[in-house]
Amino acid sequence: MSILKDKNILLGITAGIAAYKTASLIRLFIKAGANIKVVMTPASKDFITPLTLSTLSKNPVYSSFTNEEDDNAVWNNHVDLGLWADLFVIAPATANTLSKMANGVCDNLLMATYLSAKCPVYFAPAMDLDMYKHESTKNSFLKLNEFGNIMIPATRGELASGLVGEGRMAEPEDIIDFIENDVLNKLPLKGKKILITAGPTYEAIDPVRFIGNHSSGKMGFEIANAAANLGAEVVLVSGPTQQTIKHSLINIKPVVSAQSMYDEVHKYYKNIDIAILSAAVADYKPKHVAENKIKKKTSTFTVELEKTKDILKSLGEQKTNQLLVGFALETNNELENAKGKLNSKNLDIIVLNSLKDKGAGFGVSTNKVTFITKSNEIIENDLKSKAEVANDLMQLILKKLDA
Repeated sequence: MSILKDKNILLGITAGIAAYKTASLIRLFIKAGANIKVVMTPASKDFITPLTLSTLSKNPVYSSFTNEEDDNAVWNNHVDLGLWADLFVIAPATANTLSKMANGVCDNLLMATYLSAKCPVYFAPAMDLDMYKHESTKNSFLKLNEFGNIMIPATRGELASGLVGEGRMAEPEDIIDFIENDVLNKLPLKGKKILITAGPTYEAIDPVRFIGNHSSGKMGFEIANAAANLGAEVVLVSGPTQQTIKHSLINIKPVVSAQSMYDEVHKYYKNIDIAILSAAVADYKPKHVAENKIKKKTSTFTVELEKTKDILKSLGEQKTNQLLVGFALETNNELENAKGKLNSKNLDIIVLNSLKDKGAGFGVSTNKVTFITKSNEIIENDLKSKAEVANDLMQLILKKLDA
């Protein structure tokens, strides 16, 4: 999954021959999972039609302050467009538009939207060789850089005039790669390695039967997604679950039993920065596992159990510089039990939730949690989606890393 997934991207198109490439650019943004809206300068419609771009983006295309064909003259709100966008990409960016951007000339909808935008702005220059090398164009580049705008460098190649040199707009694939890398490199967990456990464990009784629990793994998968979206490299050790996730920064390691989860976690722990153990690991396992399916011969059946290895406690004992987060699902004396687990297992944060809270626990898409830190902070949260809980947890972790 691309780091651009679910991002709102506003594509600004100006009147250069390279505008024909924006059809491919939109398709690549859509493939990356982004939401696309398009703003065109009036003259750019001579190079590619709004109908093409609207069809590809699945949104209306804007090129003037009112819809020219609409007798009701509905206003296209440039402020709303600017606020909607997570990223504003102007491609192609002609010398004319770059000069307007650098000097605040606001004479069309695209420029009004640019001046209203609060998000990062990328621009991909496209012009002929002499225009690209002109001092006024270089001055526009410098000014826009000072404003915090991000230039996607033009490439060298054959130009519309027949000249060969710099000024050719970067290819759509290269524009996507540039933006993805730039976004990723600025994320707060870039370079951090995070180990996450999720789901249940299954402890075999015989080749057919097992002891397990109702954990769906959804909470752990949401945490993995939130961490990866902040730039972290994630190792997700997951017990049996129907949850799926695709993200370029998430490496899933499937396991079944508590022992296999213990072994997999300890493969990575020494080299990670943060460990978040949200899996519902079995506390006990059958002492003896039958080689063949146990036949139903008696009215009662007894399974002798023994304790599994305590993964969280073992990590607390081996902790050096890692930030260690555990989960506590309680049904009584919740706060006291969670604090006891926090201290006995040498955790930095424990996430407490109770099966008594409606909408929390296994098999649902929501959770109601309390964060408890080793400095005795108690942060209670309302019922939220598990995705929101995951984001809240990551924000707390970021604060602890900065402290």
